[in-house]
Amino acid sequence: MAKTQLNVRVDETTADTARRRAQQRGVSVNRYIEELVQQDAGESGRAFVEAAADFMKQYETVFAEEFGTERDRTA
Repeated sequence: MAKTQLNVRVDETTADTARRRAQQRGVSVNRYIEELVQQDAGESGRAFVEAAADFMKQYETVFAEEFGTERDRTA
């Protein structure tokens, strides 16, 4: 995948923290920030799926009453 340069301004404390955490992980600051963004994007996706699953669990009986169960449709 092609890389795109992204310039970000942060305060010096945040920059120092990013440098230190990247060094602790043995990666560049660029890679560290890239991984953070990818994790954040993944978390959003997981949170959506978990919320959808909770919704379906909560309203399972309503859907079964309205649309029947999988067993009813195959019989």
